[in-house]
Order: sequence, then C-alpha cells, then structure tokens
Amino acid sequence: MAAPVLTVRMLNRALLARQLLLDRAPVPVAEALERIGGIQNQYAPSGYIGLWSRVADFRRDALTDELEARRVVQGTLMRSTIHLVSASDFRLFAAGTRDARREWWLRSFRAQLDGIDMESATARIRNLLAGQPRRAREMLEVLAAEGYPRMAWVSAGQWIDMVRVPPSGTWRQRRADLYGLADEWLRRPEVPVDDGLERLVRAYLGGFGPAAASDIANWAGLPLEAVRSALDRMELARFEDENGGELLDLAGLPLPDPDTPAPVRFLPTWDATLLVHARRTGILPERLRPLIFNTKTPHSVPTFLVDGNVAGSWRYEKGRVATQPFEPLSAAVRRAVNDEADRLAAFHNE
Repeated sequence: MAAPVLTVRMLNRALLARQLLLDRAPVPVAEALERIGGIQNQYAPSGYIGLWSRVADFRRDALTDELEARRVVQGTLMRSTIHLVSASDFRLFAAGTRDARREWWLRSFRAQLDGIDMESATARIRNLLAGQPRRAREMLEVLAAEGYPRMAWVSAGQWIDMVRVPPSGTWRQRRADLYGLADEWLRRPEVPVDDGLERLVRAYLGGFGPAAASDIANWAGLPLEAVRSALDRMELARFEDENGGELLDLAGLPLPDPDTPAPVRFLPTWDATLLVHARRTGILPERLRPLIFNTKTPHSVPTFLVDGNVAGSWRYEKGRVATQPFEPLSAAVRRAVNDEADRLAAFHNE
C-alpha cells in the first residue's frame, strides 16, 4: 500500500505542534527542552525567549533556576554549536555527536590546527578544570604561558565535554565565559554512542518530524550513514512528501489537521525551526530566507510567525518590542502581533 502523502501545510502544523508553538505547554523546562530537541543558544537570551513562546506561564527565573540546579545545561553539541538541553539529553547528545564533531573540526580547521598537540592541550585544560569551574580568560592565559596557541582553547570543546556554568550564560550575565567539566557538573555516567545516536534521532523526529533521514543528519551534524543505521534499528511510521520523498516518524506523534489555527508567536535568533533541515515545513518562506540569513546576519534575526509562517522581524529597545512586517498585515493580524509584542516586552521588563 502506498505511503500517505503529507502536504507542506500538514508538515507545517506538525512542526508547530511538536515545537509547542500551537499551544504553550504546561510542562517543566527540562521536559519542554526534551520535547523540542533543545534550543540553539549561542546568545543567552535565545533560550529564555524560545521557552517563553513555548511554555505556559514561563518566567525568566525558571530557566536560571534549572541551570543552577543542574537539571538543564548549555554546551557544545549538535553541529558544534552551543545548545540548551536537559541534563540527561546532554550526556546522550554529547556521546552521539562527539566523533562527528571532532572529525568535522579537524577537516574544517586543518591549517589552524597544524602543529598543535590537541591531546596534550586538552589534557592540560581538563587538569585546569578539575575540581572547579574556571573563566575562559584564565585558561587562555595559562595555555599561552605554556606555549599553546588560542586555537587550542577554541577547539577544546570537540575533545572535552564542558558546560557553561551559571551565572555565566544567563539572562542577567549573558557573557558565557565560565566553564566546568560535564563529568563533574552533572555527575552522570557516560553513555554508549549507539544510545546517543538513537536519542538524537528520536529527539529530532519528536521535535521536527515527520522528516527525511537527511534532515536528521543536517540538524545533528552527523554522517547520513550513522543516522540510517540508527533508523534501521527502530520501528517507524512512513509517509511521503508531495514530491514523493520518504518521510519517517515515530508512531503516535501529533499530525494536526492542516486547518488548525496557528497563533502569532515570536522566535529568537537561531531558532532551529528556521534552519534548512526544516525547509520542508514552509515555516520560513523561501522568498524571505535572504532577509533572515545573509552575510550581514549569519546568526539570523529575531522573527515572528503569522499563521505558522515567518512574517516579520522584531527587536527589543527602550522597554518595548518593535516589529517590522515583511509584507502588509491585515488590521486583525496587526492587533494580534501587537498584543503578543506587548506580552514579550513585559517579559523583557520583569
């Protein structure tokens, strides 16, 4: 029997539901992060704003408290970028991505790494971090005095599992410059690589599916072969997109009616729903992609959604959230955007 066909609109509503963007979920912060596959978080406020748009009655202190309680952590994970994830997912994601991250780093920065003994450098960094978190500046000074170039520290996250230690990397202290060893901060045992790979696949399908294997690989920064190997061990639902491409999913996950209303939602910079792995959902219309990602704004810009699609950008300044629609909005939609902008401004002003 032919696999069911999912339209772009159906995939859009599935994404919004799984990303908690149709209805804010009354769940703890760690659970929300596990459901959406974590939040890309190079800029500390992104995690707070991303959760505000997804979690019912979310307050800024809730995330800071979870970071301090070590139930949620920030560290280098998928695609060698900083992600905000639950403590349990950190161990799994780190195990599943570590080899691919290191191999990509060695290929991409071969010239800069030439002559650096990374095994020696990372052993020294691990020794410096043993027993206590340290500032990046302090470690750079020690390494420089011992003859290691700056690139040794910049690369260390591909060899050592480190976390940003609060209050570093929080809303009130946004500079993320205090680091600790994940082993010591989390006090959780290492996990097998295969367990990590399976959790990455499940996390992606749970937060972004149905999807192609290549989408999962793109998001996780993994070789396609590794993703397919993990998929082969799982029981999956199978669909097709409108072009006949195979889409995979976990059984029993939401596939809302394509006519489900989608409320106005505000997204932070680097929100993963806008990256190319989720292109199939149409959440970022292709004609608008150059306005969000370009040479001047490679990190993207904060955006807002109307009916499940990016419709404009926003910025916080002087106590209010100013919006810039990319195309004209109806009076009713403009009121809805302004109301949500006022709520986001109140969140900033807590």
